[in-house]
Amino acid sequence: MAIQTVGILSPGDMGQAIAGVLTQHGLRTVAALDNRSERTRQLATEAKIEDVGSLNRLVSESDVLLSVLVPSSATEAAKQVGEAIRNVGKNLLYVDCNAISPGKVRTIEEIIQASGGHFVDAAIIGPPPRVPNRTRIYASGVHAGELAQLRDSGLDIRAIGDEIGQASGLKMCYAALTKGLIAIGTELLIAAHRLSLEEALWDELSTSQKELVDWLTRSIPTMPPKAHRWVGEMEEIAATFGAVDLTELTFEGAAEVYRLVQETDLGKETPEERDRNRQLAEIIAKLSSKK
Repeated sequence: MAIQTVGILSPGDMGQAIAGVLTQHGLRTVAALDNRSERTRQLATEAKIEDVGSLNRLVSESDVLLSVLVPSSATEAAKQVGEAIRNVGKNLLYVDCNAISPGKVRTIEEIIQASGGHFVDAAIIGPPPRVPNRTRIYASGVHAGELAQLRDSGLDIRAIGDEIGQASGLKMCYAALTKGLIAIGTELLIAAHRLSLEEALWDELSTSQKELVDWLTRSIPTMPPKAHRWVGEMEEIAATFGAVDLTELTFEGAAEVYRLVQETDLGKETPEERDRNRQLAEIIAKLSSKK
């Protein structure tokens, strides 16, 4: 099957960026924007994503459908797509790109296959692909080779095996390090602020942990608008680790850190609204006061 039209479910920050790359390389990208927010519509317009209205039409007109959602929406979205596949009789290739556990992705595979569709497990590692060579999309499952066609359209697709759950498992392990470390760094800096030790701690870290300090200085300021998504991601990592007889508590704690951030004014901003000149010390002070 030659991929000519790619459906995006849904064109948020990541989905919009992926669609933008595909559009620039000559593919048609489509989304179902009935009842979607003004922000989502604006992001779709910026990426030149065509609005086809309903989910049935999205399934009907897509060769492949990329699901790029918050983890908590992944299963329900698959159920709705499965119903649409049955409605239109389309043998659709459904690609779950969400940050979910291997167990959950296998459940979603069953939903899509039962409806008559084909399924690929995919994991996005890196930022939205607005800069070349910074974002990888790992894929697993017997149909991963079909998705790999999109390498010719600007995406770094890497097939890693035939087993559903491999790509999602890789994402869980990787995000456990990166987003788990951001959660730890955020919490300890808030603790130091509340103990009036932020300057002393920062001086010590700058001397003994300079590379880590540089990384946290880059990473934490971009996090608050995404914290609401990362709550669910930490919960999925906890479930992944629990399934292989490791403690779930570490990442349940990380989810609590992101839940704290989510409830602040910084956490309620969108990525577009974030003040890129806001310094880390100011961010920690605001998070410490929960404003």
